[in-house]
Amino acid sequence: MAKRMLDCTASDLRNFTKADYLSAIAGSEGRVLACECIGITMPILTDVTNAELAASVGADLLLLNMFDVNQPVINGLPKVEPVETVRELKRLTGRMIGINLEPVEEQAAREHDDTLWAMSAGRMATVENAVRASEMGVDMVLLTGNPGNGVSNRAITDSLRAITARLKDKLILAAGKMHASGVPGEGGEHIITKEDVDEFIDAGADIILLPAPGTVPGITMEYVRELIAYAHEKGVLTITAIGTSQEGADVDTIRRIALMCKMAGTDIHHIGDTGYPGIALPENIMAYSVAIRGVRHTYHRMAASVNR
Repeated sequence: MAKRMLDCTASDLRNFTKADYLSAIAGSEGRVLACECIGITMPILTDVTNAELAASVGADLLLLNMFDVNQPVINGLPKVEPVETVRELKRLTGRMIGINLEPVEEQAAREHDDTLWAMSAGRMATVENAVRASEMGVDMVLLTGNPGNGVSNRAITDSLRAITARLKDKLILAAGKMHASGVPGEGGEHIITKEDVDEFIDAGADIILLPAPGTVPGITMEYVRELIAYAHEKGVLTITAIGTSQEGADVDTIRRIALMCKMAGTDIHHIGDTGYPGIALPENIMAYSVAIRGVRHTYHRMAASVNR
């Protein structure tokens, strides 16, 4: 059995297998924090990546949003060969790295090609992109959708099944939505149901993503708790996500969401990427960490050198 993620150092993670990561997360009993970051925006510290900032205030898992595996850009990162982008970020942060891939239909991509979330070929949830991500050193792929991109649960299931057939033993595969992602009829409590959980698991998901209680209309702590218990009965982990810009709310709101997610029983707590453009408010990342695991584990994560 792997060490708890709470206790892991950078050198531990360098040798981890997929099974080790899943065991380490489960063993931490709801005290793993994932922070979503955008690399194509200007970092708020200019020459330090948003991912490094998130790691410095308590993140265990860095989830790169809008990361194009064909044209990888993380602003603030030292210049490296494109194929080495993820490995360089892992070297600098000592953290587990995941990326979002989106099962966006071509028509939906065209309809939103003038927005911040405009799709590119290297962000789509294809087998080829997942293989490239794995070769670049990515530890986890999350199949999900950005605002307005028209990602349906059915599209997630189809992409997940295809990627599982090729990479089940290599990549941690997570699936779900933080909000409706522009799909009529999949808002509120219809974002995810037990039927969706079953389909994601049957298609190969290791982790089920659900909106955090209090982030989407109709998504209560009780509703999320029931789905998490159901996923755990089926043998998979869960991640609750703040994907509604509440990562830029006040600290008290963050603490309340954190405790509701803890009461709901989630394994991983996710905080989104748009407090400032590209990262949650750093004080909110730290407040979330303290709420779910106290200052002991928060300061330990913040203080441990990547050279350990």
